[in-house]
Amino acid sequence: MTAVNPMDSASVLAAFGALGLLAVIFAESGLLVVGFFLPGDTLLFPAGVLCAGSAQQDPRLELWQVMLCGAVGAVAGGEVGYLIGSHGGRRLLSRTSNRRVKGAVARAEDLLARYGYGKALVIGRFVPLLRTVLHPVAGALGVPRRPFTVWQTVGGVLWSQTLILAGYTLGASFPHLDEYLLPLVAVVVALSMLPLLIEAGRAHRARRPTRPCPGGPDS
Repeated sequence: MTAVNPMDSASVLAAFGALGLLAVIFAESGLLVVGFFLPGDTLLFPAGVLCAGSAQQDPRLELWQVMLCGAVGAVAGGEVGYLIGSHGGRRLLSRTSNRRVKGAVARAEDLLARYGYGKALVIGRFVPLLRTVLHPVAGALGVPRRPFTVWQTVGGVLWSQTLILAGYTLGASFPHLDEYLLPLVAVVVALSMLPLLIEAGRAHRARRPTRPCPGGPDS
């Protein structure tokens, strides 16, 4: 049996199909450090492409199965992440020495404080790294269970279905697009990193010292 690389979306989809997608999205949505090394955006989008058939070839995956597994994995993963966070999650997060995890935790706390539960849980789903720690952080901070479940479900379904349907639409519009999955994944990765780059630019501008105005009290 050929070994499957869980970080390679094509390998996961070829070996396990929609169930592989469910497992990876579940892990990425709430299993803390493990989720950092798994594809999310780069698995949902190609899965949608593989659901689109052509006159020469039948679809390799069933669209309804992929959409269902994507939604279930995202929502169930978010709930498990919350449970991890609410049961010793703060201690676990504070002990990590991984700088990427620490940075993502700080961004998650800032997002929840700045936008409130609803916006933060929906926006955070679309930001790589952040979506892996957001749900455990929400549990550790004591976000009330009912609004958490409502909004993380909205965010998880919106995120997963949008990317799957985007891949499906593109695959249906351009036959043989599945032959170019690797470049497509690279494009999705680049686009998914945009929120992080924008946030980093804002943080850099906020830290930059302001220069006193000419003629002011310090001149």
